[in-house]
Amino acid sequence: MNSTLPTDTAVKPLIPGNSSPKRTLLIVDDEEGPRQSLRVVFKGEYDLLIANDGARAIELAKQNKIDVVITDIRMVGMSGVELLGELKAVDPAIEVIMLTAYETVDTLRLALRLGACDYLNKPFDITTMRKAVANAMERRSLGEEIRNNGQQLQELQKELQNQKMVEEITRTRGEIYASIIHDINGPLTVISGFIQLMNQRIGGGNRVEGEDLDFVKDRLKTITRQVTNCIEISRRYLGFLRQNSDESPAVGINHILSDLHELLRVHPAVKHNELVIEPFLEDVAVRINGTDLIQILLNLAVNGFQCAPEKHSVRIHGCQLPQSLDLTQFTDSLEERLVNREGFRNVGPLLSMTVTDTGPGIPGEILPKIFDPYFTTKAADQGTGLGLNVVQRLVKEAKAAMHVRTKIGQGTTFTVYVPIN
Repeated sequence: MNSTLPTDTAVKPLIPGNSSPKRTLLIVDDEEGPRQSLRVVFKGEYDLLIANDGARAIELAKQNKIDVVITDIRMVGMSGVELLGELKAVDPAIEVIMLTAYETVDTLRLALRLGACDYLNKPFDITTMRKAVANAMERRSLGEEIRNNGQQLQELQKELQNQKMVEEITRTRGEIYASIIHDINGPLTVISGFIQLMNQRIGGGNRVEGEDLDFVKDRLKTITRQVTNCIEISRRYLGFLRQNSDESPAVGINHILSDLHELLRVHPAVKHNELVIEPFLEDVAVRINGTDLIQILLNLAVNGFQCAPEKHSVRIHGCQLPQSLDLTQFTDSLEERLVNREGFRNVGPLLSMTVTDTGPGIPGEILPKIFDPYFTTKAADQGTGLGLNVVQRLVKEAKAAMHVRTKIGQGTTFTVYVPIN
């Protein structure tokens, strides 16, 4: 029953008065009679493609956009079920109607499982056939609409993600600018305080000499250092905005502690409280931006002084650790937290710097929030909520780590671990 007639492909004309092309229907059967019957039924309604075996049908499917296929299940060579699988491999959206005369229920179930949208018995009823093809064409149109909507949704989601990225960059830069103001405020406080002391010492005199001259010279040196700190802070944040990653030179920790003492001893938060800074017996050089380390220790110390209105103390000291840390000993709990576990360059030797206060301690429900930007439990005129957030960012930039241990009624200890080399 296999026909030797050549397979023909119809030209796809436009429907008169409609700018959209007609849908394409592929008819596959190895018997001439059914092929020609279906051609007569759908001629003029769809663009028709005819194939007398599965191989030719696959070839036409690769060369044309086919919407619906009508295929016999039982054919010489490739069966209709095998053809169904191959067509779905070419275009999963093709709708396939199976024609059957003697097939078993298992075969029909297999065809439906492979994606056939319908099956009809031979000989077929023309009305039923038209309805089946119309439904298949509608399914094809609906599928295309769903895919188009899906693509539009993906484009919209991508646009929203880009918008969120822009907003995140804007927010991050806003935090950086706020951090610049916050960090420069410390050196400016020292500069302002020293200028006031100089004015009080000199008064309205016309000449400065003797002890007054030495006093002014000493204070001018400190002011010069603080102005340099302001400049370095500005350069650091501008470098961050430009993604500048120049390697920092090594700095001596005792020099850092000396500058830190100058900053803290005139800070308003220190008055009426006790400050203890213990220098190293033998100086240690660490490869970190010196201004960054000062800012870390300064913010931690000021945070310690501001933790309670009652008189208390803040102690700053450190040591050199010859080996890397055993991070399994650090666990996050209501009293402890480790910052930058994943980004920490845990290679010995390490510099360990500790800032301890004898304040009231941090409640367990607040501890996870203390590094969030703008989070503060202080009065509006006592803090911005940026100090510890700045510390967290600088610790991460230095590939360092920071451990917090607190206990209600006994105070809080921040320990920063910095790779020395």
